[in-house]
Amino acid sequence: MSSVPSDPSAPAGEAGPALPPPRPRASAPAVVLATLAVGYTLWAAQSVILPVLLAMFFALVGNPLIRLLRRLYVPRFLAALLLLAAGLGLTGTLAVQLAAPAAEWAEQAPREARKLGRQLQDLTRPMHQANQIAEDVARAAAGETTRKVQVVRTRVDDPYAVLVRTPRLAAQVLAVVLLTFFFMVYGQQLQRNAIALLPGRQQQRFTVEILQQIEHEVSRYVLTITVINAVVGLVFAGLLHWLGIGLRESVMWGTMVMLLNYAPYVGPLIGIVVMSLVGFIAFDDGARALALPAIYLALHTLEGQVVTPIILGRRMALSPLVLILALMLFGWLWGLIGLLLAVPLLVCVKLVLAQVDGLQGWARLLE
Repeated sequence: MSSVPSDPSAPAGEAGPALPPPRPRASAPAVVLATLAVGYTLWAAQSVILPVLLAMFFALVGNPLIRLLRRLYVPRFLAALLLLAAGLGLTGTLAVQLAAPAAEWAEQAPREARKLGRQLQDLTRPMHQANQIAEDVARAAAGETTRKVQVVRTRVDDPYAVLVRTPRLAAQVLAVVLLTFFFMVYGQQLQRNAIALLPGRQQQRFTVEILQQIEHEVSRYVLTITVINAVVGLVFAGLLHWLGIGLRESVMWGTMVMLLNYAPYVGPLIGIVVMSLVGFIAFDDGARALALPAIYLALHTLEGQVVTPIILGRRMALSPLVLILALMLFGWLWGLIGLLLAVPLLVCVKLVLAQVDGLQGWARLLE
């Protein structure tokens, strides 16, 4: 017969309350192996995971608009259908308008890049010749003879690669569209059915409050960031057109700036490099060429240091170090889509940690 442990501070002859058994702790090797297994699964199953995450991202953008339409007595099914049709129409129109300038720049960029390369080579030619003379003198002193090595590069073109990739890409786009629609229409019902599986009514009510608050906060954050990025892209496109760049090209670069703005630090760094190259390709005048990256840097600084903190406040602020680590991790796992989803996923994790008792310290760690 097992004995019940008693409280040593209790009076003699009186048994204290039973102490709960200690919680089992996982060993450090098990935690490392589990982390590696999860990371490998996220990388290996990205063709399945990424469409689901993108659909959830687009559904979060549309949920505040759906709630607004619901207040106007529009059925949820019709509201989701209207939003999805509007989004697809806007994306298709933008893609058609940007296809021609993108093809022109793709054809012009290598030629202009070679031209810039020759100009830079002319500037550095005296230094290169001096280094070559020094190397020849050193070889002659060592008694070595120079020998040119010819490198032959071969390239194998697979004519069936495009035929294989195109249906797969179309299937993934269709999956994202359908999943977005179903998340908008049936997301709340799925959430209610999942909460109904919890045993206690108090636990269900607590879970509902947490999920509703997280969904509202994340939807508001994602929609606000999307609107801010769109305004930044439009303003930048207008400034480019004012500098003399064509309207379609200006809209194309404004769209690129909008997408890059989803990835803090990394996106603006790529944008400055790209805008510097575009400036030297589009303008012969050095001052106008440098005006493009300067305008982009000033606009991004204004947005990141003034506009976004005023609109969103400090609650959504994230640690720059944690943000860079998240961008590196998700960019390594999923490429450009990972850079797009890194910040919303990190915000979701922070809101979940802030709502669960005992995990608020981890949420403050991310600030």
